[in-house]
Amino acid sequence: MKKSLNRLLEALTTLPGIGPKTAQRIALYLLRNENDLAGELIQSITQACNRLHPCPRCFNLTEDELCEVCSNPARDHSIVCVVEEPGDVLTLEKSGRYRGAYHVLDGVVSPIDNIGPDELHIKELLNRITPEHIREVIIATNPTTEGEATAVYLARQLHSTGVLITRIARGLPVGSDLELADGETIARALEGRREI
Repeated sequence: MKKSLNRLLEALTTLPGIGPKTAQRIALYLLRNENDLAGELIQSITQACNRLHPCPRCFNLTEDELCEVCSNPARDHSIVCVVEEPGDVLTLEKSGRYRGAYHVLDGVVSPIDNIGPDELHIKELLNRITPEHIREVIIATNPTTEGEATAVYLARQLHSTGVLITRIARGLPVGSDLELADGETIARALEGRREI
């Protein structure tokens, strides 16, 4: 039993935000749950991994050809909000205030982690500007050192395209992630965006 439990604990601690104590609580809860929660969790994870893939236009996760936002004609596709991860799209959508399109970078520029601009979906964003008649790009990277560096790099790359380049307002605390913010904070940050 100890070998199996240790393997489960090690796997759980690889998840973001899960330390050894939390991993132990989750593991023990899953093992004693009588409703086969572990089986349901395994099935849900397997199904999500098999069905979800990046949208070829914006790189958000989808089960369809295009994601729900890209395929929705009611959205304003002339405004694109650039985020770090697909989870940031979920957070912004919860605010209910943003009606434009998205572009997911899949990370941030981080020299310490050997992640440069070429490892992100920046070229794909630049290639969307003219054919999709994009008039504004909202940079919504997290207010971290890496997020700010990525925002500055994006602004420089986008400058020659002629689009309006804005940055979400500082309604978000420095050093935090979008996924941790409440809907009202996100809404105020979007409303208070400024040109870079």
